[in-house]
Amino acid sequence: MKVSDILRIKGDTVQTVLSWNTIAEAATRLAGPPAIGALVVSDDGRRERVDGIVSERDIVRRLATDGAGLLDLTVADVMSRHVVTCAPEDSLAEAMGLMNRWRHRHLPVVDGGRLVGMISIGDVVKQRLAEMSTEAGVLRDIYLASH
Repeated sequence: MKVSDILRIKGDTVQTVLSWNTIAEAATRLAGPPAIGALVVSDDGRRERVDGIVSERDIVRRLATDGAGLLDLTVADVMSRHVVTCAPEDSLAEAMGLMNRWRHRHLPVVDGGRLVGMISIGDVVKQRLAEMSTEAGVLRDIYLASH
């Protein structure tokens, strides 16, 4: 199973934000609808590049130090600039490895430098559970057929 398989199921819609938007605006976008856990920062407005990522976790951590004044800061003040990405042809195991290694819950999917989707740890777990269910069914059928 590949990252592209998840995108085929969930779609390639990615919520983006501009680096000069306020954290208040970003928080409103995260709250939805649809409720999401992270926004890709892409200042070109065409998804041609990934400039950063801002997640609920980033905002909460800054809230602990900046208090309510955080809401007036810009996304650029809070976003992660080092963005770990994956490619559509990456396996789910590779994507899970990246998420685990870097402790990220969201991975932008980039193909040829262009943002083509976003996967979350929830997407990966959901797909893995579906695979495990299928495997269990096949094993059960083999067992029943042999007895």
